[in-house]
Amino acid sequence: MAVDLTAWLNRTARELGFAAVSVSQPDLSKAQNFYHDWIQAGFHGEMGYMARNADKRFAPAQLVPETVSIISVAMPYLPAPLTINWQNTAWQNLETSNQAYVSRYAHGRDYHKVVRSRLQTLAERLTEYLAPEPVSFRVFSDSAPVPEVEIATQSGLGWRGKHTLLISRTLGSMFFLGELYVSVDLPVSAPEVNHCGSCSACMDVCPTRAIVAPYQVDARRCISYLTIEYSGVIPHEFRAAIGNRIYGCDDCQLVCPWNKFAQATELPDFIVRNGLDDVSLLTLLAWDETTFNQQMAGSAIYRIGHAQWQRNILLALGNLGNLSKSQMSTAVLDALSNFLNHLNPILAEQAQWSRAQLLS
Repeated sequence: MAVDLTAWLNRTARELGFAAVSVSQPDLSKAQNFYHDWIQAGFHGEMGYMARNADKRFAPAQLVPETVSIISVAMPYLPAPLTINWQNTAWQNLETSNQAYVSRYAHGRDYHKVVRSRLQTLAERLTEYLAPEPVSFRVFSDSAPVPEVEIATQSGLGWRGKHTLLISRTLGSMFFLGELYVSVDLPVSAPEVNHCGSCSACMDVCPTRAIVAPYQVDARRCISYLTIEYSGVIPHEFRAAIGNRIYGCDDCQLVCPWNKFAQATELPDFIVRNGLDDVSLLTLLAWDETTFNQQMAGSAIYRIGHAQWQRNILLALGNLGNLSKSQMSTAVLDALSNFLNHLNPILAEQAQWSRAQLLS
């Protein structure tokens, strides 16, 4: 029965667009101690939600009563066709300063909805498969207090890289995670060995040195945190390093040698929308709030709102370098001038800084 169930689970998960699936009944006690120290160090920044519900985070049955097993899934998000040099294309985007760089995971639909919807279907099919045995369940994807990387690590889906993301020998790290908490005793998968070895590429490449130690990220220094989770005035010490990254950062994944095994998604949900893989900063800055809301509806980017989107673009414009000999100098300086006295003090300050950088 266990062999049949495992085979059925793998087959059904793949039919739903998941590239890998595994099962655990994790012991999260060590992870809880590490997490507590991380919170105490203040590395979570202003993400106050991460400090809440610590008990439930590391006690699955408290979060979802009757939980016995946890199914972890991986869903690739790089759109097809995936060329052999896709990483080089991303680096070229980063090196083209007048273009916007948007983290690859945010090019398509909001992954929360896609992963949870398909996990819900998996849960419903599992319930039918196990009938008449009763099954209770709950699905998650980067939602609620769930230590998904630790759970996926113990399930054998992959191992935690030094950048703290999950790495798979067959998928790299360019995928979303999802969890299905279930009330049944399922056959567990064997855990994976850590294969990072002495490699420190992700730590070395981080523009803001946010990976302060192996397996430990200070979110307050992380570009993903600064451009997505943090809505205030971005500290001056990180502005130049942010470059043209207006939503998230992929550097630690782009440099990871395991991502030579990254796979393309089979789902149309993650096809690039709004040309976000090849669009100028000025084009995106020209969007008014209505346009932003329309274009980003159904995208993970929608959550940060128009003002923060503008803040990030204004900062990136300040990293274009000296514009005295550039044909775009007038257009850029005119765009920044529109924000110099903006009613939003964060936007006004950012525009003033960027203009000063370009004219220095």
